[in-house]
Amino acid sequence: MILITWNIQWCRGVDGVVDPRRIVDYARGMGDFDVLCLQEVARNYPGLDGSSGEDQFGLLAGLLPGFTAIEGVAVDVRADGVRREFGNMILSRLPVTHVLRHLLPWPADPSVPSMPRVAVEAVIAAPGGDVRVITTHLEYYSIVQRSAQIEALRALYREGHGHSRTVPASRGEGGPFEVFARPEATIITGDFNLPAGDALHARMQAPFDDGTPALADAWSVTHPGIAQPPTFCVFKPYPAHRKPYACDFVFVDPNARARLTDVAVDVETQASDHQPVIVTLD
Repeated sequence: MILITWNIQWCRGVDGVVDPRRIVDYARGMGDFDVLCLQEVARNYPGLDGSSGEDQFGLLAGLLPGFTAIEGVAVDVRADGVRREFGNMILSRLPVTHVLRHLLPWPADPSVPSMPRVAVEAVIAAPGGDVRVITTHLEYYSIVQRSAQIEALRALYREGHGHSRTVPASRGEGGPFEVFARPEATIITGDFNLPAGDALHARMQAPFDDGTPALADAWSVTHPGIAQPPTFCVFKPYPAHRKPYACDFVFVDPNARARLTDVAVDVETQASDHQPVIVTLD
């Protein structure tokens, strides 16, 4: 299974041009991907630089026929008679058995701007066995909110791992109480808005007190002792003092870790202000 994760900055390149097709074409050029995890997808937001308010969720889905398109909307507001939506997206060529959408904590922090955040989860029937794929985009400005969101992601991972070890009761009627298994193998990916040396990066990999196995950074697993290449501010540093750094990560549980064969960062594209990460599993 080949997975690409990418913060696409509402399909806006370093050149200021918004072009969903360029995003998909470039991702295809990276590899014959099975799963595409995207952050910063917009619908009806003409105020975003370079955007005409196009429905990027619909356009991206249309550019990948045969893929299941899963929307994870975090911001959903009414303005000018339409709903404006902003969030994440998973597109999968492999069968998706079920989907969960998790709103992340958004504690009040009036000192900085912020927005709601979401983690979207898809259970994907991969060749080597089912995998939980969770993609997210954590708060940029507020450390208070980002810390709470890291704890929420850990809780979601632990919850799912608990489900993987049990057989919940089912009414077996084909209705909403029908049980769909959540597999042990888990990938959590996206833009975490923190560098690899941050304490919250370590916190994502911290042990659990209930026997839940710890997560690991997939780059570190496949490239021990080598720093991950920068994924943000590579071609367009902002704010002006910001140096390029890695903030787009892939975390895996031991089951998915055992299936990892490669993790790579594309350091060439300027189709977004972030660099995509490509992951290969058996």
